[in-house]
Amino acid sequence: MSSIEVLEDRCVGCGLCVKACLYDAIEMKDGLAVIKDNCTLCGACVEPCKFDAIILRQAQRENVPLEDFSGVWVVAEQRDGELHGVSFELLGRGRELAEARGAELSAVLIGSGVEEAGKELVAHGADRVYVVDDPALRHYLDGPYANVVAELIRRHRPEIVLTGATAVGRSLIPRVAIQVRTGLTADCTALDIDDADGLLLQTRPAFGGNIMATIVCPNHRPQMATVRHKVMKALEADPARSGDIVNEDIPRELLETKTEFVEFVKDLTQKVNIAEADVIVTGGRGMGGPENFPLLEELAGVLGGAVGASRAAVDAGWIPYSHQVGQTGKTVQPRLYIACGVSGAVQHLAGMQSSRTIVAINKDPDAPIFKVATYGIVGDVFEVVPVLTKRLKKELS
Repeated sequence: MSSIEVLEDRCVGCGLCVKACLYDAIEMKDGLAVIKDNCTLCGACVEPCKFDAIILRQAQRENVPLEDFSGVWVVAEQRDGELHGVSFELLGRGRELAEARGAELSAVLIGSGVEEAGKELVAHGADRVYVVDDPALRHYLDGPYANVVAELIRRHRPEIVLTGATAVGRSLIPRVAIQVRTGLTADCTALDIDDADGLLLQTRPAFGGNIMATIVCPNHRPQMATVRHKVMKALEADPARSGDIVNEDIPRELLETKTEFVEFVKDLTQKVNIAEADVIVTGGRGMGGPENFPLLEELAGVLGGAVGASRAAVDAGWIPYSHQVGQTGKTVQPRLYIACGVSGAVQHLAGMQSSRTIVAINKDPDAPIFKVATYGIVGDVFEVVPVLTKRLKKELS
């Protein structure tokens, strides 16, 4: 592991390292620099020190030939034994990547009492499931979970590692990448294999979503990527499918942590999870204010759907972030998406344009949202939505 140390016999307490630290991870005590626990080992403090009082020791990369890495892995996500849908989606795409590489598709499952979840992963396409089952891992904690995944990677050397771009995935997998000293591409929307050299092609939005960049990791393994929920399609479960479930033993010291799970608090403001909803009614800046969102809630209620929002509406404080659709919110793929007063910025389109049917309501006929809409209604949302709600109530009653 990498480490950092302040040499007390050289430190003169000048404070240059404190100014250089971007993370407020150095403080002065009794005239000496002291490294705090939130240090990221970035090394920004080393060069400014004119007295060579700070030593950064980087962990040495294990010199393993690239050809010794093989297989596609999906790090599955679960809570209380229930698997997150993105894990099944990644197994669906992972199956295709594994076949393109002539390799096996494996899943990693961490938790406590997760035996049944392991069988589900096999049914959804995994050839092998590496299970780490321990009471200490019942709840997600980034330190122990990252240690476990990194240890399994060092043992089995997969060529490709994928996980969901969820709150858990975004916390976990960068820590793993640091431990195994490889690259990571976040929020991918497409994954493929280059026919020429077999590298993983990782495509994601760049420059604020205005272009799509394809990234490769040619010199290090494993190649790692996160993918948003609802971007890829899961395979149909096959209960008769067979696969190996391998229980892995992990050294106890890797499960030690300085943090403690206290409580999981559900978002009570969100009646339906927009990432799972079949119908979403979304409001944008054109809704004018929070007092007008009940119009959308009523329409969503008639259709049995959820209420979404653009970033502009969330940033204005009209509705909680959990409702945000788009590149900086949630990616959704409902059967019906109704955009009310949403202009259709590129960042918003990136999160909803895969919806099966898109209905756009906007008084601006040149709004970008109409370019992706299946049906467009040019009009005032405050006139159109109440009429639409009334008619749907009558037709669906």
